[in-house]
Amino acid sequence: MSRADGARDAEAAGRMVEEVLDRLASSGDRAACEAAEELVRVLMEFYGAGFARTMELLGRHPERPARQAVDTLLRDELVASLLVLHGLHPDDAPTRIGRALDALPHAVENAGFDPATGELRLRMAGSGGCGCGGSRDAVEQAARDALACAAPEVTAVTMEPDPAPEPVLLQIGAGPPGSRPPGASTSGAPTSGASTSGPNGRSAATTAP
Repeated sequence: MSRADGARDAEAAGRMVEEVLDRLASSGDRAACEAAEELVRVLMEFYGAGFARTMELLGRHPERPARQAVDTLLRDELVASLLVLHGLHPDDAPTRIGRALDALPHAVENAGFDPATGELRLRMAGSGGCGCGGSRDAVEQAARDALACAAPEVTAVTMEPDPAPEPVLLQIGAGPPGSRPPGASTSGAPTSGASTSGPNGRSAATTAP
């Protein structure tokens, strides 16, 4: 598309918006007209913020290669959401889901995404899996908020339950730790004065040196 074609398309879109607003105004429905004007104003602010953000990011390091500049734009939540909204984002849904999850303050793992139903299953990862109901709800809500812009293909987020902890195996010994039989020294040899039994259970004589 040439610059002239783009200008004509923009002018045509502007005229269509004005015509719609004029029809609403002539209908006598003041509430509908005010709602439409508010909608146009919000959309203008939304797109204006996106363009401003794009120019800001590109202007920080104008000397960098184009690929790095594109990556910077894709990592920005506002710019990326606009690209997703219009089907212009170059990354597929799994890649965008992974990027959104990596940006969460809590560590979570993707347990599976079903494109047919839009359900994304998550599980807590690392030390975040404390099993606390409040923290799990907060993580689930944070994931929903992040995915709403980055991956609108996700329509439901489900947190999987934490796996049951493994049982602790206790080793049962002959006695408490550090205990030893009566009369035994720390080296395992009989202490001085302790009697030793002979084969018949009688006290064995001590041979003088």
